[in-house]
Amino acid sequence: MTTRIKICGLGRPADVAACAAAGAAYVGFVFFEKSPRHLSLDAARALATEVPLGLAKVALTVNADNAALDALLDQVPLDMLQLHGSETPERVAEVRDRFGLPVMKAVGIADEGDLAVLEDYMRVADQILVDAKPPKGADLPGGNGLAFDWRLIAGRRWSVPWMLAGGLTPDNVAEAIRLTGAKQVDVSSGVESAPGVKDATLIRDFCLAAKAE
Repeated sequence: MTTRIKICGLGRPADVAACAAAGAAYVGFVFFEKSPRHLSLDAARALATEVPLGLAKVALTVNADNAALDALLDQVPLDMLQLHGSETPERVAEVRDRFGLPVMKAVGIADEGDLAVLEDYMRVADQILVDAKPPKGADLPGGNGLAFDWRLIAGRRWSVPWMLAGGLTPDNVAEAIRLTGAKQVDVSSGVESAPGVKDATLIRDFCLAAKAE
């Protein structure tokens, strides 16, 4: 099975084209004002029209309320919601039921004690994003370029599809896949030339490295 790849934090039509050319399965748009990758609804709607069929459009939100999600989905055509804040399992279930889209829940991992909560979210989410836990006081819940100890999840099998994130780059993604057995990977800052600026060459190299496994 070829590794499925998500490139998150796109901001330009050229980024979409690079992801499509490299064979990504998902593209991610960020709706979080503190992030250098944040998009307005107008910008996201225009960008979404550039995404070819078969490439899933994912919205990353952080503790968004129903009004914010209503506004987002009214204006931007999307295929999946990614909840990347402190949303509880109950909130994840509510979002999934209310909005009728698949929901991916991001869960931050720093040590083995963080793994237990994954099962709680797997009961209510369609997919899980296993990410590095941000440092205390960080402005961003993800996209910090940090990795966790991949050996913590080596050989584990879970009941829903999951995606590995956190500090992945073209240079380490193959090793991360080998250690964890991940069938899906997510990258944002690892394919940027500057914060929020995607690099087509890095996107290509990341996808080539991930698909080689």
